[in-house]
This record gives sequence, structure tokens and C-alpha cells, in this order.
Amino acid sequence: MAHRLFEGKEHASAYRKYRISLSEELVNCILTFLHEKKGKPFVLAVDVGCGSGQSTASLAPHFQEVVGTDISPAQLEEARGQSHPPNVSFRNCPAEELPLEDGCADLVTAVSAAHWFDRPRFLQEAHRVLKPRGCLALLNYSTDMELHYGDCSGRLIEVCREFYDALRPYRSPVLGSNSSTLYEEMYDSLPYPEKEWLNGITVRRFMPLSSYMGWIESFSSYQALLKEDPEAAGSLSNHIQDRLLEVMGVSSPDTVVEVAVRYLCVLACKPSGGD
Repeated sequence: MAHRLFEGKEHASAYRKYRISLSEELVNCILTFLHEKKGKPFVLAVDVGCGSGQSTASLAPHFQEVVGTDISPAQLEEARGQSHPPNVSFRNCPAEELPLEDGCADLVTAVSAAHWFDRPRFLQEAHRVLKPRGCLALLNYSTDMELHYGDCSGRLIEVCREFYDALRPYRSPVLGSNSSTLYEEMYDSLPYPEKEWLNGITVRRFMPLSSYMGWIESFSSYQALLKEDPEAAGSLSNHIQDRLLEVMGVSSPDTVVEVAVRYLCVLACKPSGGD
């Protein structure tokens, strides 16, 4: 079964504020595969589990139409409240029941979302809506992100690891000890002859330290702690931020840091005779 999380208005607001769009590097990785396997025109892309729409917007310049779908009305309210190109729209539906015609999509994506789906049913649904030679792209990032700032990066990374370790007991059992295993299983289960498994793609982002903290606080593990014990969650977050500022030798959480994020990507092309 699919697992419904991230649906509260406050959580959706945090998603909109702190979750990042797909980097140009990752978009180019997807488009290069799609161009090699199918070629233009790129008419329709479907971003499943789109949340507040960051990844959906990243695809807009490259397709005639982009549809973002999500099961959460609160997430879609945040997505629709943002400024998007006119070729972007959003629909409320489960990942396993897309309100789209058979064979209509050039690309189906799911960014940091497919691990929450009923994965066999979702893969069947993606197969249904993809055109022959259409492509599937499943992306996820590792939550053990690294912070870099001046010559104290090593100490910052140690503090970050303490943060992640403190949240580990609140990690959803759905994800197991390492969610990359779920993507390996999806990759192995795809019957398509043309598919690629890419791991260890590092994307570097610059953002205020406060945005990094907000990003971590949007994770399901932090939200689980927040629900169980709001005081403990707030205390942990404040303690970690204070320690990071101390290591950096600054006082303002608006100080910009470099965040290194490791992605994995499953790419697959539906065969010409697929139906």
C-alpha cells in the first residue's frame, strides 16, 4: 500500500519553503537519457508525488506541458500558490491512479517520492501512461548531507552526523535502514531492456544555514519526533544550529554554507512494443 505523509498544512508549508528544485545537472541527466532513447518532441512530462512543485517547475522549460500530481491537497495548495509557467498544472490523485490517458507521457518522474508509493502498482501505472520509447526517471537523495564552510567542514560534518543519528530512531520503518535498497528493488523489477542505475551524483548548493536546518526539519523523521515530543524536537534543532554556528565562528543563521547532496537516479525506457 502507499503511505500518506507530509499532508498537514504546516508540513506542506515547510516543503514549499525549504525543499529545493532539481539542479540543472540532474535535469540534464534526465533529458540526455530521454533524448537518446526517444528524441524530440518532448510534449508531456508527469511529475508524480510532486509535493509543493519544485521539481515540476524545473521541467517546465523543456516540455510543452508538465503535470504535477500529489495525493495531498495541502501540498498542492502550496504548489498552486507559487508562480509557475503557464504550461505547468497540478492534479490531486494517488501515484498509483493517474488521471491520464494510456500512452500520453514522454516522461514520468518521481523525485524523493517513489519510496512512499505502492511501488509495483506505481510502476505499472507509469508503464501505462508512458508512450512507447517514453522514459521513467526516479530520483532520491541521501539524507546524510554534508556542510562545508571555510576550513571547518570536517567538524561541521561531524555535528550534522550527530543530528542525523539523533533522528534515526524516528525514521519510518517503510524506508528500512537505507532507502536506496528500495530503488535497487524497483530498478531490478523493471522489465525494460534499456535502463540505467546512477548512484553517487553529488549536487552542491549554497544556502543560508537556516535553510539547511529547515530542510532537515521537513524530513519525515524530524516530523515524527516533532509529533511525539515538540519540545524535544525544538531543543534538538536549536542545539544543533548553535553548535554549527559555534564551529563556523559566526552568530547569524543567515550565513551561507555549501550543502553537498548525494543523489541516486533510476532511468528506464519503455520499449517500442510496450503496451
